[in-house]
Amino acid sequence: MAYRDQLKRENRAKGDIRKLRALWRFLAPYKLRFALALAAMGVAAGAVLALGTALKNVVDEGFGASNPDALNTTLITVAVIAVIQGIATFCRYYLFTWVAERFVADIRRTVFDHLLTLSPAFFETTRTGEVISRLTNDTQRIEGVIGYSFSYALRSSLMMIGGIVMLAVTSVKLSLIIVAGVPLVVAPMLLLGRRVRRMSEAMQDQVADTSSYIDETLHEVRIVQAYTHEARDRAHFAARVERVFETGVQSGRYGAAMVATIIVLALCSIAFVLWVGGRAVIAGEISPGDLSAFVFYAVIVANGVMAISETYSELQRAAGASERLIELVAMRPEIKAPSNPRPLPAPLSVLGVASGVVHGSHLEFDHVTFNYPSRPDAASLTNFSLEVKPGEVIALAGPSGAGKTTVFQLLLRFYDPQVGSIRLDGVDLTDADPLQVRGRIAIVTQEPVVFADSVLENVRYGRPDASRDDVIEACRAAYCIDFVERLPEGLDTYLGERGARLSGGQRQRIAIARAFLADRSVLLLDEATSALDAESERMVQLAMKDLMRGRTTLIIAHRLATIQSADRIVVLDHGRIVASGTHRQLVEEGGLYARQAALQFGLDL
Repeated sequence: MAYRDQLKRENRAKGDIRKLRALWRFLAPYKLRFALALAAMGVAAGAVLALGTALKNVVDEGFGASNPDALNTTLITVAVIAVIQGIATFCRYYLFTWVAERFVADIRRTVFDHLLTLSPAFFETTRTGEVISRLTNDTQRIEGVIGYSFSYALRSSLMMIGGIVMLAVTSVKLSLIIVAGVPLVVAPMLLLGRRVRRMSEAMQDQVADTSSYIDETLHEVRIVQAYTHEARDRAHFAARVERVFETGVQSGRYGAAMVATIIVLALCSIAFVLWVGGRAVIAGEISPGDLSAFVFYAVIVANGVMAISETYSELQRAAGASERLIELVAMRPEIKAPSNPRPLPAPLSVLGVASGVVHGSHLEFDHVTFNYPSRPDAASLTNFSLEVKPGEVIALAGPSGAGKTTVFQLLLRFYDPQVGSIRLDGVDLTDADPLQVRGRIAIVTQEPVVFADSVLENVRYGRPDASRDDVIEACRAAYCIDFVERLPEGLDTYLGERGARLSGGQRQRIAIARAFLADRSVLLLDEATSALDAESERMVQLAMKDLMRGRTTLIIAHRLATIQSADRIVVLDHGRIVASGTHRQLVEEGGLYARQAALQFGLDL
């Protein structure tokens, strides 16, 4: 099933607070700290409730009986209660904060780890900015709820329940009045809470869309400025921001209406209780201390209801955020290792001229037909069969869209063919562990990939355990050591996002050095020298010639001058092999390759 279809299916069910239960597995490892936080909360709540009894004693035994000793005792009691409450509050706040931070860190790690297992097909249909928004904004919202709103709501609920119990102990008659008014307060919370939740979900989706737009625009800011597109992008971004604003205001309107309604109803209920209680004191049914304690507990209950109403909308928002995160974790990778993967045999050892013993693998494409998930009606490869012997250098030529890059994508097992099979050293890729398959392959792409890190870490990306000396040797082999040594901090120079501090040719040579260091049995070169000047290209071609010796190599070529020495050139057109042979043979045969050769070499002349 396509990833977008999975997301749509998951989105049919609207989030509610019960969705937060799906996150319990992230809290379970820390249940002891969570239980201690709850215990501290219970102690703090009990201390507050005990103040009501102290208030009753002050009114009846202190003021009513004109007994100063009772006032002194009550003061000491309140001081002790305050110290206990302060210690309990510190423990509650610290423990809940610790659990919340640990909880969110685990969620972020789990989601990120899972994202790395998803196939490229997922990212074909899902905007990266949306994923980033879920990983950052949604987890931040959950962190706020777990660290504050949830504990606040729980504390308020505990205080409210304790207050109701103490109300019943103080006066059953007045308690019944309070209980009768509870449905009037809860009803607007439930009715308006649904609207708040829906608005929150819509706002989170709009924030994700805005994040995607920011990510896309800033990453391509050079094109934005080159085409003087700033004004249009400002307008597009402003429109997205306004949509988020309008949805947020609408959500706030419903939330404000809910809180205001509850406050009015709660305060009116307390006023009514005071009226009834005052008449009861005048009639001698209860003492003034009982009424004072009752009002105190009634205020606690009212505050509890208002606090729950305020945090209820936050819990609704967190439920929507958790649902979006659970959707990501629920995405199943289409490419995964079988339950019992077949190990790959050792590749064939060959003696390289400059690099000692190297290894080549045997590749077989057997009648492969493949359609990209995002383009199911257009076959990228049709009945494609190709055998590449260990150490052989094969060039793939043909017009854009012929299927050359698709061969690389399938060999790396980013996708599986719908028909046919692909074998590496005799093992069908679907029977092997994708990690082991990719561990046999080094790739240099036409658009060099350089990460926002140092030269050292970028080259070492191909072999993380490599020593500094190994990295230097790889840079020397890729003819990039000279410019690396001239950088401000040499190998430790930070290269900026996507290698912004380097030229295109320098980025390409860093990527080639990475392939040197990886030292794998299969090389995939996607026009690896296209970004180099003539002198650099000559040096790198010499280095690449030695690198390819003994290793199985596939080269995607647009410039035919770079592949004339290949063992075999395979010409593709519309996903089919239309010719195969050496450069000389293909030129003599005529056809597509010969026309391209005449065009390119004619232009060179």
